[in-house]
Amino acid sequence: MAVRIRLKKLGRKHRPFFRVVAVDVRRPRDGRVLEELGTYDPLVPEVDARAVLKGERIDYWLGVGAQPSDKVAVLIKKYGSKGVCLEAQKSALERLSAGRARRDAAAVAEEQSRVTAEINSRIMAKREAEAKAKAEAEAKAKAEEEAAAAAEGTENAEETATEATAE
Repeated sequence: MAVRIRLKKLGRKHRPFFRVVAVDVRRPRDGRVLEELGTYDPLVPEVDARAVLKGERIDYWLGVGAQPSDKVAVLIKKYGSKGVCLEAQKSALERLSAGRARRDAAAVAEEQSRVTAEINSRIMAKREAEAKAKAEAEAKAKAEEEAAAAAEGTENAEETATEATAE
């Protein structure tokens, strides 16, 4: 069986992403693979962080006679186990992960502030509703007291009028 190390295309339209794979020569580009050996993302801003390869497994497949495609041969030369850009790749990956960590921290802080604002607005709405309900209850109680006093005043006036006519 002739084995080839080549790129398997994934991703979506206008957003390519590739896996470096060992595959039988007779298989289609995106078909079944023998082993996945790494990834290649051409849209990563750090050029040296675009390819991440499993060097030992690539060396194994090359040792048993696998032939790399042209693009994969360049990637192996740069980022394989004996690659010429390994140190640059390591520093680029660190810069990329540090940038992601800062972005993630900023996103977490933004989400926390949004949640805090939402909680505060709910608390204020609840307090306003309680104050309104309390004011309405006090107004209703005052109105009932006034109505009772007016009714009592009417009864007292009637009693006085009755007493005055009785005399």
